[in-house]
Amino acid sequence: MAPTVTLQFLGAAGTVTGSKFLVESGRKRILVDAGMFQGERELRTLNWEGLGVDPRTLDMVVLTHAHADHTAYLPALVDKGFRGPVYCTEATAKLAEIVMLDSAHLQELATEQAIKGGYSKHEEPRPLYTTDDAQRAIRLLRWVPFDEEVELAPGVTARWTRTAHILGSACVNLTVDGVDVLFSGDLGRPDHKLLKPRDTPPGARWVLCESTYGDREHAEPQIPHEEMVATINRTIARGGSVLIPAFAIDRTQAIMYELSQMQRDGRIPKVPIIVDGPMSMKALDVYREMSDEFRDEVRVSDFTSSDTFVEARTPGFSRKLRRSREPRIIISSSGMLEGGRAIAHLQHLLPDPRNAIILTGFQALGTRGRQLVDGARHVKVFGRYVPRRAEVVQDREFSGHADASELVHWLAELDPKPELVYLIHGEPPAAEALERRIEEELGLDVVIARLGEKVLLSDLPGDDDDGELAQA
Repeated sequence: MAPTVTLQFLGAAGTVTGSKFLVESGRKRILVDAGMFQGERELRTLNWEGLGVDPRTLDMVVLTHAHADHTAYLPALVDKGFRGPVYCTEATAKLAEIVMLDSAHLQELATEQAIKGGYSKHEEPRPLYTTDDAQRAIRLLRWVPFDEEVELAPGVTARWTRTAHILGSACVNLTVDGVDVLFSGDLGRPDHKLLKPRDTPPGARWVLCESTYGDREHAEPQIPHEEMVATINRTIARGGSVLIPAFAIDRTQAIMYELSQMQRDGRIPKVPIIVDGPMSMKALDVYREMSDEFRDEVRVSDFTSSDTFVEARTPGFSRKLRRSREPRIIISSSGMLEGGRAIAHLQHLLPDPRNAIILTGFQALGTRGRQLVDGARHVKVFGRYVPRRAEVVQDREFSGHADASELVHWLAELDPKPELVYLIHGEPPAAEALERRIEEELGLDVVIARLGEKVLLSDLPGDDDDGELAQA
């Protein structure tokens, strides 16, 4: 008798963070993605509550891409005893190494600052995991190719297909004991500025589809990045500086490319463009190394060789830049203003009305970036509230996520068509709007995933098993 195959949603259900999906068949346990929860306190608290299953019982982890909300929980699993292989594309492995080490460092630094500053509510603040845990997790990474079916274990195969979300990103077709399930990962747009376009994976009976932008359409302006250009010009004209918080992976590189084009075309002045952050620098090195993943018409030199770019690779250089009064553009992570050197720049620049903050990506609930988008007059930085006097604008044209129509189109191309689509990685309004569109336009059955829920993927051998699962 074939084993019962189940799927459990351990993250990215009802929210856009903490992607973790557990597939079980008999004694096999496979975790797809191992992301940290980010944003609101109640979500971040979930990182401390554990996986819900003993990490020592996991056979393997399969990764879709390197962003922290898909990979940065791996060291926590290692800390709790996980020792299995972690399968992902080459670029994902190289970028995940950077992400995990940076996450561990930031946690250790935040713990140190909380102890020194005395503003933590915990008597003995500690990090979720350490740099040593991250190093051990890195040693578990195993590279796989795109577009080839790979046998991961007896009865377990997987295939990675490009999604053009970030370098190395993929959706994953996973087959466990004859049951096929497709994980979308994060789907990029059809026309990524730098990367090869996304491909269509084989269809599957069960599909997990992200819904980050399930309730909106990306604008297609006649003049690209018009508001960003205008904001930079008026800020420099009044003697201020521009801070562009950006995800270190992909967003920083895309912004560098656009700014270099803007300066080349005379749309913005040739002021220094500071790329500040060790994680951004390391990610940039990976992009340089793997330029064969770029579109044919794109060269690395297109966005790295300008004489206005300055790479701030050391903390001392970063501090020196913060003391400068020279008008400049600063690209610094993190993209939601939740950590990294961007926080120090925010503390320095936000109180001065000459300056501007340009937000360029999705801002999750509970983040400083979201607070600024929602009009907060003060934000808390290093335990103190900082007044908002700088101009704050949002440029939505850099989105690395497919919009609602692009998500529907991706599902429509799948062959065979899915029996059921589970919507994940989206806040409730976005998931609910996408659910309606998929049902109305494609006639597919859709369910919005719920955190902790377990569902059956294999055919039921009998009614008793159905009742047993209902109690799970």
